[in-house]
Amino acid sequence: MALSYKARRRWSLVILLVAMPLYVVVAVNIVALFERPSILIELLVYVGLGVAWVLPLKSIFKGVGQADPEAEE
Repeated sequence: MALSYKARRRWSLVILLVAMPLYVVVAVNIVALFERPSILIELLVYVGLGVAWVLPLKSIFKGVGQADPEAEE
């Protein structure tokens, strides 16, 4: 079942305002598990985690910045 445009907008706000800060805390804690990682390893972990959250949520954010396609003109 596909989400409506309004539902996708609401979920995208919840994700960006609530879930994203929590995800950042988790990402920083994952990097902190390594004793003293080199800057390259730290960069790779942050880039990997930065891409990892986008892939499952891509369908929610797709088209949210556009005008509502279901709205009356």
